[in-house]
Amino acid sequence: MIDQFKQTFKDEAYEHLAELESSLLELEETPDDVELVGRVFRSMHTIKGSGAMFGFDDIAHFTHEVETVFDLVRNGKLAVTNELVNLSLKARDRIRSMLDGDGSDHDLAASEELVGAFRRLAEAGEAALSPLSPYTTEAPTDGDQGSKITYRIRFRPLPGIFKNGTNPIALLNELRGLGMCTVVAQTADVPLLAAIDPDSCYLFWDVILTTTLGQDAIRDVFIFVEDDCDLQITIIDDSDGLDHDEDYKRLGEILVERGDLSPADMHNVLAAHKRFGERAVEAGIANRGQIASALAEQQHVRGVRQERKSEESTSSIRVPSERLDVLINLVGELVTIQARFTQTALSRDDEEFIAIAEEVERLTVELRDNTLNIRMLPIGSTFSKFKRLVRDLSQELGKQIEMTTSGAETELDKTVIEKLNDPLIHIIRNSIDHGIELPEIREQNGKPAQGSVHLSATHSGDSVVITIRDDGAGLDRDAIRAKAIEKGLISASAELSDQEIFSQIFAPGFSTAKQVTSVSGRGVGMDVVKRAIDALRGSIAISSVRGRGTTITVKIPLTLAIIESLLVQVGNDCFVIPLPLVSECIELTQEDIAQAHGRNLTRIRESIVPYIPLRERFGISGPLPELQQIVIVTLEGRQVGFVVDQVIGEHQTVIKSLGKYYLHVQGVSGATILGDGTVALILDIPMLIQSAELSENSMFRKVE
Repeated sequence: MIDQFKQTFKDEAYEHLAELESSLLELEETPDDVELVGRVFRSMHTIKGSGAMFGFDDIAHFTHEVETVFDLVRNGKLAVTNELVNLSLKARDRIRSMLDGDGSDHDLAASEELVGAFRRLAEAGEAALSPLSPYTTEAPTDGDQGSKITYRIRFRPLPGIFKNGTNPIALLNELRGLGMCTVVAQTADVPLLAAIDPDSCYLFWDVILTTTLGQDAIRDVFIFVEDDCDLQITIIDDSDGLDHDEDYKRLGEILVERGDLSPADMHNVLAAHKRFGERAVEAGIANRGQIASALAEQQHVRGVRQERKSEESTSSIRVPSERLDVLINLVGELVTIQARFTQTALSRDDEEFIAIAEEVERLTVELRDNTLNIRMLPIGSTFSKFKRLVRDLSQELGKQIEMTTSGAETELDKTVIEKLNDPLIHIIRNSIDHGIELPEIREQNGKPAQGSVHLSATHSGDSVVITIRDDGAGLDRDAIRAKAIEKGLISASAELSDQEIFSQIFAPGFSTAKQVTSVSGRGVGMDVVKRAIDALRGSIAISSVRGRGTTITVKIPLTLAIIESLLVQVGNDCFVIPLPLVSECIELTQEDIAQAHGRNLTRIRESIVPYIPLRERFGISGPLPELQQIVIVTLEGRQVGFVVDQVIGEHQTVIKSLGKYYLHVQGVSGATILGDGTVALILDIPMLIQSAELSENSMFRKVE
């Protein structure tokens, strides 16, 4: 049980470290952001407290030193500097190393060095004479640190407040910086235009403020005008209170509490049949500004309570990924059994049996979709890791690079995200090393000194499209072509499109780098990327403009467990083609074959499309049907057909591994079990097309 608790702590600590790294990188860009400082402090504080609780004393002691420094930052005694961010990132890596169980002497020495650096920073902060920010405070005087409290503030300046140069609007803006704020101006005391004194203040304000800070922080805002105003601060809602209902006090109760209305007047108004606000205004016992202020208070507090109730009702449980994998496998088996059940029901031609089978199918589809959604995670968690990579690598190479992202909320299967991490790292490293130029070179070319790498993710049907775009030098088409000819990948006389030239960089050992660096140049990387993307049943494409940058587009399926597919038959064997790749199905007659004069080509409208006969490709014997079918697939912008005997129809395919003995079988990526218990092979479309290009290169070249 203790080991289970320790593992839970580790899982949570890894999440806090990821949040810590992201917060530190953001803090480096906006060092004055108090909220980011608070996030860093809370992450450190949580890791320290939980570590001490579960026996990780080394982590607790080490994290305490970092937490102490950020407590000084939070209290305004230290400024956020590049040195502090660099040290904190190193500390984050050291904590990660401790969690992983690495305790070598070298690491211990690194810990002591970091602890010494943080202690020196802490001593410098303690020696500071005055805080850097006048608005940072100690723990709130009302409520626990971090609890949200809602205050009612009435700020009534004296008429002569303008004469000392005070601007009340600036004070209200400072209040807005303390939390969620609603401000209502009261104009009842404003006289007619002829009687207005321009040097007098006739307005006063009602403010509803929800903040984690105490009353001292609010009074500090008015510290220089406290003798020139009437200031009332009242707690009206506390998250630690007993009343957690979303509803709030009635308008009359609010007006009486503020002193705008007497209890007797409220009783008289309630006796009328009209709405309270209308009646109070008609009776002359309240003005419209007071009613508007009370309504604003109602809405503000109700919104805060609704948000709090939503947060309290939101709960989650931590489940090991292995259990989710087992659940996915069981659902996959259920999908297979359901298909068999439906097939049996149809063969018996029993209406009641068929109706039950249809209901089971509906429930199975819902269960499948919900189960797959459990493993869905936003890809932003992976994107955030790359910010650190870009930061460290750009500093190592002496380049100025900004990384931006979009579509971080796009969800992918957890397994896909894990397998996508390494390919994306390779691509980003190449963009930084080969793509983005040095600052002086960029300025010579009329570019800003700082380059950019942009990552984006969007849904496209049952796939996700990830784009990595940089504004660097772009790919050198001539250099890539020359290197490909030198390595014998293409002939010197071949006429290739830009897309075909750029795709040569995916060849094993291909590199145009003139010298080997610590980052790249050994020809290892992009071939690994291509294999990894192919293993995910995805595709990768490159577009580039010399001098303007490169865009790499990766398209991958949402999940690797269950896919929508097209079931086809060749002889007595069944095959599965991923449905997202299928464009259309057409007939292939004996007359069409004769007109092609021995070439595997067919005309589709105005285009000539090559096709691959699966019967020949897999050596399947037996008589040919009079009418065959061509399944047209679209891959990386080009169309290729696959000739089959019969198209059976759409099918929910539960992917099964072929096992280690079939790892090197080309043209097949997996298998599935059909409703009748037979096995159907899942076709590896990219591999089949690549194989056809190598064996029938002239045919594919003519078509293009």
